Amino acid sequence: MSNGWTPERRARQAALIRTWKPWRQSTGPKTSSGKATASKNGYKGGHRQMLRQLSRLVSAEIKEARELLTALPR
Repeated sequence: MSNGWTPERRARQAALIRTWKPWRQSTGPKTSSGKATASKNGYKGGHRQMLRQLSRLVSAEIKEARELLTALPR
């Protein structure tokens, strides 16, 4: 499967990127406080873990209720 990048096109693009030098304009935290702030970017609040725990508790309650209902005489 071809992606349309011939060796000539790839070489030309590599040469252009070397002239642009995008790595020199890269952004990111420079100070230690900025780095500390950026290190928390991946934190989502921990809600997923709490919801999974609640889901397990609800499932256990439903299972117990079903068992009680099946134990009742009809």
